Formats: sequence, structure tokens, C-alpha cells
Amino acid sequence: MTIETGAKLPEATLLQMGANGAEGVKLSDKLKGRKVVIFGLPGAYTGTCSTAHVPSFIRTAPKFAEKGVDEIICISVNDPFVMKAWGEATGATAAGITMLGDADASFTKAIGMTFDLPPLGFFARSKRYSALVEDGVVTQFNPEVGPGCEISAGEHLLSQL
Repeated sequence: MTIETGAKLPEATLLQMGANGAEGVKLSDKLKGRKVVIFGLPGAYTGTCSTAHVPSFIRTAPKFAEKGVDEIICISVNDPFVMKAWGEATGATAAGITMLGDADASFTKAIGMTFDLPPLGFFARSKRYSALVEDGVVTQFNPEVGPGCEISAGEHLLSQL
């Protein structure tokens, strides 16, 4: 079942690169008592993800901060090495966006947002979405319904705050 507005996000440990290498990040620790934007996408270095989705959150990051958002998190079914490099390559890291890998897709599966596209080698990848999460509860949820990046873009989520 797909996560929806009003639902509490499931417990998950995602991965990021730290000073000493790959490290687990408990999502609940990032969410407790905080207002956080989370956006998910199919994959690092893929077309729309790199040219539209991530840039939409880079552009809107300052305005989210003005609205009281504590952190913006990008989640993709990739390893933490790729997420670190991609964050640096796109400017997301410099913009303050936290890049987390859901390497085994366990979080993405738990929220019902996986899809497969075998001709591209995509298995258990994340559908495109954005969400506002307050103290672990989804208060806005924008799953993309078609190709491209409109409903899940940073500008759309920002307009809902």
C-alpha cells in the first residue's frame, strides 16, 4: 500500500557517506520533532532526476527554510557512494540537500513507491514523489502520476505550504 497524507513514515535506516565512509542514518532520528521535505526519484545521474527534479529543490531550498523546513532529503535506490558523488555533481550538497541512499529499496518498498523498468535495468526503483513530513507524519504527499517532474517538483510542494 502506498503511503498517504496523515500516515507515519515507517522506520528505516538509509545510507550516506560520512567522514569515515558509509554510515547508516535512522530516518526517525532525522524526523523527530522536525519539519522535513523528502523527495524520492528513480536514480542518480538519470535524465529527469538530474535536469529537473533535483534542480527544483536546489532552487527552492532557501524558500523552504523561510517556511520553517529544517532539512530537505533526497532518497534514491542507489548506494551511498553514488549519492555522494551525485550530490556534489548537481550542486545539491552545496545547496544543503541531504542525499541518502536506499540501497536495498527497503524504505521505498515499505512506502509502496517501487516500480520496475527492465529495459533500462531498473528494478525496485523509486517512483517520483515529494512529501512534507512533520515529526514523522506525512502532511503533504505528491506522487508523480506521469512522466516528467511537475507534481513532485520543489515549486509545487512549496506552493502547498
